[in-house]
Amino acid sequence: MPNLQPYADPTYFFYLLVALAPLAIGLYFGKRFVWYEILVSLAFIFLIFDTGQYVKQGVAILVYSIWQFLLVTFYSAYRKNRNANWVFYLMVALSILPITLVRFGAIGVYKPEFTLLGFLGISYLTFRSTGMIIETRDGAIKEFKPVMFLRFMLFMPTLSSGPIDRYTRFAGDAGSVPDRADYIEMLAYAVKSYFLGFVYKFILSYYFGQIVYPFFQSLAMGDNHHGFSWWLVAVAYSYGMYLFFDFAGYSRFAIATSYLMGIKSPINFNQPYRAHNIKDFWNRWHMSLSFWFRDFVFMRFSFLVMRKKWIKSRNAVSNVGYLVNMMVMGLWHGLTWYYILYALMHGTGMIVNDAWLRYKKKHRDQIPHNKFTEVFAIFLTFNFVMLTFLVFCGFLDKFWFHH
Repeated sequence: MPNLQPYADPTYFFYLLVALAPLAIGLYFGKRFVWYEILVSLAFIFLIFDTGQYVKQGVAILVYSIWQFLLVTFYSAYRKNRNANWVFYLMVALSILPITLVRFGAIGVYKPEFTLLGFLGISYLTFRSTGMIIETRDGAIKEFKPVMFLRFMLFMPTLSSGPIDRYTRFAGDAGSVPDRADYIEMLAYAVKSYFLGFVYKFILSYYFGQIVYPFFQSLAMGDNHHGFSWWLVAVAYSYGMYLFFDFAGYSRFAIATSYLMGIKSPINFNQPYRAHNIKDFWNRWHMSLSFWFRDFVFMRFSFLVMRKKWIKSRNAVSNVGYLVNMMVMGLWHGLTWYYILYALMHGTGMIVNDAWLRYKKKHRDQIPHNKFTEVFAIFLTFNFVMLTFLVFCGFLDKFWFHH
């Protein structure tokens, strides 16, 4: 059987569009074929697995799905009558346990067998299931529907790299059928997104990722200067451009496929390199991930600290919250020094940005605000982000070891 990596080559799109044609026809005529949708998702998830690993990885994702199903089912039933904090925290801990074992297994802290759970998409499945537990705690999810849970967890267009949807938003789309006029507009948006995704991922991402970025890497590695090379700056910028076009291209493909299936998955990028400050950047970059951490990590941590009165100053609470939020996000990417440093840099950037905004508000009569200052803010933010990508990409690890 073919090994089909999501949105990696024309073969994938051929199989995808053929498989989704019955769904599209059904939606056009006002019908949603739920079980066919589930079977198609399962088939494409199955085809992601490496040849020879179908059984092992298939068992892994099956066991993982059952585990999350039991957790969400139990907590949904429990939450109807009780709301103890320790039960909620235990359910969240158990939900993120598999991905935690994968991360620690990757650095050899636990036995390598745990890496079997590292199937493509486990991170984004964890966001879905853990988010459901949190939304149930908040009362946003009133009723647990097993089939809708299955559709939500196994929705394959966004499985491997997002965008990260919320159950309540997804269920609103999946539980209804768009009228014909709306669906035609969704198809038009899907075609546009497929086109932009192709340009981003297969042209611009290829150019920066396969030509420009490796070229500057080789120049930096070959530089005779010990400890630093100015070519590292070019490495940072070329990687930043590659990362954006690759990820934004993938997200466009995922959103297009979602719209084709009658689901309006959230947008993931909104011109992030035009951000006016680092907080604005995270409101534009990998937006579904950023908003997930903002709502479920930063806000909850901040409310907990203020309720317990561990820190009295609201500004200090926000500052600590930024660091905690970005650190958790960094550790989610992986347990390496460069992800941790990248998280600290962005958390510190947010603290500095807030301090500047408070100072600017206090001295608004003395500080000009015009077109030039806006352009300068974009320029400063863009360059800060690009230089932090030099840390994020991990190339410094190889560079310093080589020199």
